[in-house]
Amino acid sequence: MQTVKRAPPRFILRIRKEKSSDMIRMEIEDNGPGMDEKNRSKVFDPFFTTKPVGIGTGLGLSVSYFIITENHKGKIDVISEQGKGANFIIQLPVHRKN
Repeated sequence: MQTVKRAPPRFILRIRKEKSSDMIRMEIEDNGPGMDEKNRSKVFDPFFTTKPVGIGTGLGLSVSYFIITENHKGKIDVISEQGKGANFIIQLPVHRKN
């Protein structure tokens, strides 16, 4: 059996105020295995998981999506390719609208 060498886990957190809008942009990037297009398109769906049955509920990212988009009127997206890690991008308004 051939052993695959992996780089040590790496996380990068970026936070900045976007010049073109009144939004704060947060990015959480890793160097993990990434996602193929099929999984990436479903990652925010309730109960979607790639884990075996009984391990997790698949609700974490769907709940996060709801809180960010509905409660805070923000946006969340993910950029990922198989074998190239993932980058989650969260945008939140600087000022809360009543």
